[in-house]
Amino acid sequence: MLVDGSSFWYFFNSLSEMFRSKSISRPPVIERWVPAGCDPILTLPFTHEDEFIDRPNPPLLRERIFHFSADSLSKLKGKVNSECNTTKISTLQALSALVWRCVTRARRFPADKVTGCRLAVNNRRRLSPPLPDNYFGNCIQTLRETTTAGELLDHSIGWTAWKLHEAVVNHGDKEIREYMDSWVKSPFVYKMGVFFDGNSIQMGSSPRFDMYGNEFGLGKGLAVLSGYANKFDGKVTLYPGRDGGGSMDLEVCMLPENMVALESDEEFMSVVRGENGL
Repeated sequence: MLVDGSSFWYFFNSLSEMFRSKSISRPPVIERWVPAGCDPILTLPFTHEDEFIDRPNPPLLRERIFHFSADSLSKLKGKVNSECNTTKISTLQALSALVWRCVTRARRFPADKVTGCRLAVNNRRRLSPPLPDNYFGNCIQTLRETTTAGELLDHSIGWTAWKLHEAVVNHGDKEIREYMDSWVKSPFVYKMGVFFDGNSIQMGSSPRFDMYGNEFGLGKGLAVLSGYANKFDGKVTLYPGRDGGGSMDLEVCMLPENMVALESDEEFMSVVRGENGL
């Protein structure tokens, strides 16, 4: 079965409950959801596995984990909401805006270069009627917001965060069903080498997943890492911080020369250091 991050961590959380001789607190919902009028069994337009299995050979990449304290993230959220005269922008949207801006600056794109930020969105509660949180399967979709490098860096971080916020809030039942109807009529499989370009960033995973609460007799985990596979320039993986309380860890994957520039980016590193006072 293909599952998303919510189901992946739900599985480990449930396994941890069983290890501690507890019953599963939220039994999985395994009944499949398909759009009305669609056959639950789809035939993909492939005759050989080489047509949909893509094993790209990425360039040499550098990966680093940046820790953001809860206090620093709270200040960042307050800053972007203040700039937009609102309280609606989430911490995750504010942090995504920061990463998009600073990675774009580190890449030293010309002003007219189109750049994008992709966000993985959980569709369960966005459907009408909504699916339960313990729906077990794959129910995410990727949203993409684009602009030019010049426009992104000329505007404030609040402007960037608001663009991402609007992309998320405007994604609802209608948009999900339209996408699903289109995909069912012309099904395809994402290929990393084509879908993920070196001009964008991809924000994946979620700090809301319970990663450190699992117990298998070894105590609390020291860190959460994603391994070697499926890496590309601009991949950003979000984790809850080990110390909890709203802290986050970001696993960032970039070309080595651009990572050096990001590590020297004052806007980015001031938030990492917690020196981003309002």
